[in-house]
Amino acid sequence: MTSFLRDLVGLLLPVECAGCGLDDLPWCPGCAALLSGAAWRCENRAPRLDRMDGRGALPVWTLADCTGDVRRAIIAWKDRGRGDLTAPLADAMARQAAQVAGVLAPAAPLLVVPAPSTAASRRRRGGNLVDELAAAVVEGLLADGVRAELAPVLNRASGGDQVGLGARDRARNLAGQLSVPDRKTRWVTGRAAVIVDDVLTTGATFAASRRALERAGGGVVAGLTLASTPGPSRPPVLPDRPVVRPSDARG
Repeated sequence: MTSFLRDLVGLLLPVECAGCGLDDLPWCPGCAALLSGAAWRCENRAPRLDRMDGRGALPVWTLADCTGDVRRAIIAWKDRGRGDLTAPLADAMARQAAQVAGVLAPAAPLLVVPAPSTAASRRRRGGNLVDELAAAVVEGLLADGVRAELAPVLNRASGGDQVGLGARDRARNLAGQLSVPDRKTRWVTGRAAVIVDDVLTTGATFAASRRALERAGGGVVAGLTLASTPGPSRPPVLPDRPVVRPSDARG
């Protein structure tokens, strides 16, 4: 598109960065940089990923805190029609997958499983947007020589959206709702899987997805997300109060 046409489109259909709101750019370099760094482990933030059986929590990698401009961009992509963000967000996931490919390689060939969404969400968004992130993860792994294939094998029966729910309510909302259909069980049995989602919050979606895949005879080795919600901050440390003895109180 020529600069004249781009300027004309900008006048008719004003665009701004989905993260910071910078005019005339759908995704500015500053916001893109927030998802361009090294992947890091974030499962310690999610209480629902603790298996409570002596085994460690499911390892989950991410690229950024789900705060500020990153959070605004993900909400715009999922719920405000910003489909123009699919390509840059998918590119970020592909780069992340290439970074962790060496860690995942011993479990290959891998199934890359997108976290499922509700039927209502799919209708509203025109599909499960996380499928695009999972497809990018496959590309990133293959580019680094790790065998992987996209496997949208999880079904979500019902339940409302997870937005705004706490850890317990998220778990209740997903209880018994995720499954691998019988026709896809043979695809999963005996295979190692990586679960992909946009954001790690409490870990309820990852935990429910893992249980469904394990019931179908598969195993889950890792999770990948664009961003992770920081855990609750520690309470402030209060200064020690002087001890008042009864005799002092009586004066």
